[in-house]
Amino acid sequence: MKIILLSMAVAFFIIGIHQLMTVGLAASYFFFMLTAGLVFYVRLKTVNQK
Repeated sequence: MKIILLSMAVAFFIIGIHQLMTVGLAASYFFFMLTAGLVFYVRLKTVNQK
């Protein structure tokens, strides 16, 4: 589960970079926040498992 969520975070980050270069920050903001949310969620699950 952790690998899938981290892979999704990387994919959304790449999409965000692409949107940033083509459209601008306003269009890519959603993807960057989604990336941050997934990374924080994985980190929270990792800390709570210990």
